[in-house]
Amino acid sequence: MMKKTTIVWSTLICAGLALGACGTVDGDSTDESGTTPGSTSNASDTGITPPGDTDNPPPGDSGQMTDDDGGSTEAGCNFLCPTDGGDPEFECDMFAQDCMPGDKCMPWANDGGNAWNATRCSPIADNPGQPGDQCSVEGSGVSGIDDCDILSMCWDVDPKTNLGTCVAMCAGDADTPICEDPDTACNILNEGALVLCLPTCDPLLQDCDDGQACYPVLQNFTCAPDASGPLGLFGDPCEFVNVCDPGLFCADAAVVPNCTGSVGCCNDFCDIDDPGGDSQCTGAAAGQMCVPWDPPPGPGLESVGACLLPT
Repeated sequence: MMKKTTIVWSTLICAGLALGACGTVDGDSTDESGTTPGSTSNASDTGITPPGDTDNPPPGDSGQMTDDDGGSTEAGCNFLCPTDGGDPEFECDMFAQDCMPGDKCMPWANDGGNAWNATRCSPIADNPGQPGDQCSVEGSGVSGIDDCDILSMCWDVDPKTNLGTCVAMCAGDADTPICEDPDTACNILNEGALVLCLPTCDPLLQDCDDGQACYPVLQNFTCAPDASGPLGLFGDPCEFVNVCDPGLFCADAAVVPNCTGSVGCCNDFCDIDDPGGDSQCTGAAAGQMCVPWDPPPGPGLESVGACLLPT
C-alpha cells in the first residue's frame, strides 16, 4: 500500500481583464493513496493579467502594471477576488440595478488604481451593445463607463484600443445568482464589485475561443484571455493563472519541480483516466503525480486532474 502523503497546492486565478496581482491560498488533504490535492474551494485569491502584459511582476508588489488595463493597488488578491459581503464604496447594487432611469450600476476602480473595488451609476449609451457585441470603454477597462446595455459590461478590453466584448452580468441576487446562458457560470468577485457570467470550459479540451484558454477561476473552469506571450511554459514563474499557456495553470511553487517563482509556476493539467498516468506530467521524473482535481469538478469534468509533487 502506498505510503500516505500530504499534497499541498494552490491555484491562482485573476480572470478576464486581470488588472492586479494575487497571492496564493494553500489547501492540503490526504487520502489512503496520498494522491488528493488540497481543496481549492476556499481559495480566496483570483486574478488575470490583460493580453499583451507579459512582465509577470514580482508578487506582493503593489501597482505592478502601469498601463490602462494593468496593475494592482495592493499586495494580495487585487483583481478578481471572492466576495466577503457589502462595501461602503458601493454606490449601487448590480443585481438590483437600482440607479436612476437611463443609468446602470457598474463596477469601477474608485481609487485611481486598476482593480475594480466599487460600483457607480453610469449612463447607458444610445443603442447599447448586447452580450457578444463588440464594445468600447471610456478611459480604461476599470472606468465603469462603456457602451454595453444594462446588466452587461465591456470585458476582455484591449488596453491599446479600449475595445472589448459585452458580457452579461449575473441576474437574480447574491444568494441565487442566475446566468441565462447555460454555457456560462456566475462569478461574484472583488468583494462583490464584479458579478459576471463567464464561459465555462474543459481544461483538458481547451475549448475556448481563439486567444483565450481554460483556467480555474474559484470553483469554475472559465475561459479567460491568454496573456502568456513568450512565457507561460511549464515551470515558468507566474503570479496570474492566465500567464500560463493553454493546458497549464499557475500552481503553488511547492508542487512544481525546480520552480523559481516566489508565488508559483506554470503547471500541467492531466487526465486521471488517461492510461499514461503520471507520464502525462512534465515533472514526472522529478516525482510529480497526476491526481484528481479537488474539489471535484462538475459533470463532464470528472477526469480533470493536476500534476503535483507530494509534500
